[in-house]
Amino acid sequence: MDKVTYNGMNFVPYITNETIQERISDLAGRIEKEYEGRSPLFLCVLNGAFPFAADLFRAVNLDSEISFIRLKSYEGTSTTGKIKEVLGLTENLEGRDIIVVEDIVDTGRTISKLVEDLKAKNPASVRVATLLFKPAAEQCGVVPDYVGFEIPTKFIIGFGLDLDGKARNLRDIYVLEGN
Repeated sequence: MDKVTYNGMNFVPYITNETIQERISDLAGRIEKEYEGRSPLFLCVLNGAFPFAADLFRAVNLDSEISFIRLKSYEGTSTTGKIKEVLGLTENLEGRDIIVVEDIVDTGRTISKLVEDLKAKNPASVRVATLLFKPAAEQCGVVPDYVGFEIPTKFIIGFGLDLDGKARNLRDIYVLEGN
């Protein structure tokens, strides 16, 4: 892992892909035990959660499905405070076990609104799996059910997380230098 530069900003290594994969394996094991005999629907929040959702979905040894929804609340390095649904959900969720897969829970506004909207569709259950959780930034009382890593309120990129659409394809996670 070397330092990388995007939009004139330097980012330094933070979490290696190897460490990410180990944590995904741990989370998959928990999900398998808790959903044994059931068929959950993994709902990936695009675009950022795509790498995490793909790896988690493949690591879980259950008869399950995956679908996608796209929400947007970030521009540049900060949240806009407004949540926009860009690509909607088409599946019938009534009576289904839903596992929302998110890349990061920051303020909690986005995931809180999404969970509220999903619960209105009468699923059997809604749980949240996030690769990263910033408890110090959380403002809505959201506590994800499955957390890869708790991190401080620093700006990060890589493994799905971006800076204006760039850096999502980095295998590791990087933090803004000096942040």
